Amino acid sequence: MEWQSSGWHARRSKAGVRPVKAAALSALLVSCFIVASATPAKAQQVSAPIADERVVFPSQASQGAMVLGKVPAGSDVRYGGRTLRTTSYGTVALGVGRDEKGPLQVNVALPSGRHETVSIQVTPRDWPTEYVKGVPPKTVNPPPEIAERIRREQALVTAARVRDDARADFAQAFQWPVQGRISGRFGNARVYNGQPGAGHSGMDIAAPAGTPVKAPAAGVVTFASPNLYLTGGTLLLDHGHGISSNFLHLSRIDVKVGDRVEQGQVIGAVGATGRATGPHLHWGMNWFDVRIDPLLVLERGQ
Repeated sequence: MEWQSSGWHARRSKAGVRPVKAAALSALLVSCFIVASATPAKAQQVSAPIADERVVFPSQASQGAMVLGKVPAGSDVRYGGRTLRTTSYGTVALGVGRDEKGPLQVNVALPSGRHETVSIQVTPRDWPTEYVKGVPPKTVNPPPEIAERIRREQALVTAARVRDDARADFAQAFQWPVQGRISGRFGNARVYNGQPGAGHSGMDIAAPAGTPVKAPAAGVVTFASPNLYLTGGTLLLDHGHGISSNFLHLSRIDVKVGDRVEQGQVIGAVGATGRATGPHLHWGMNWFDVRIDPLLVLERGQ
């Protein structure tokens, strides 16, 4: 790369770097142009662009990871029964489930007509058991009418995760929505009041009630409700290409469905609504219906 300032250019010689007058350099460029014009075929051959057909994915990925790949723009990429959206510069995103064994098979059809299959090995993780006591019994074994309410509410949240927007907010380096101690880790088996439950779907961050919650990356609000039975104040933020964040147990929600949110913007406040034993933020992430680990996404940007 050349540097120029105030009409001077830098040119390297045996004696080092010495300044050359802009007028002298212009004369040199004209001479080069005359020589190049005398051999047009050769000049055309040198300047011809070379298509970049590289397909780049990691060779392995952890359970719960968000995987980013790079393909030639305009490629057709398929994985897990889906056709993956690609950015204009060829980035694609996918998620690895908690219990995925692998290997993952990603099929890429390049614009040139060439096909390539990428195999990604899945790194297993240990899932310790977390014992949660003092949970309201009705949230562990809800009566039929409450169970039906939970089903309806969860169906609404699931429907909000089917979006596949072209926005590439997911490509940002994610930031912590609140600062605090991790009080519950993604994927760990949970036992509520002595009764086994499903693996934890996100990361719990202990923080005082009322602590502002900030958007970890930009996105669009796709769901907001102050009082779901299990998750209390619930907010979903879509980051594009099927990647989304959910924030649970909020005491306050400061945005509404359809709002465009920028990274670092306050979107709500920490609470203890729904099935919670104390104030904390549950931050979960998804790739469509596949749950992924927010902590791994944070580490990717470091």
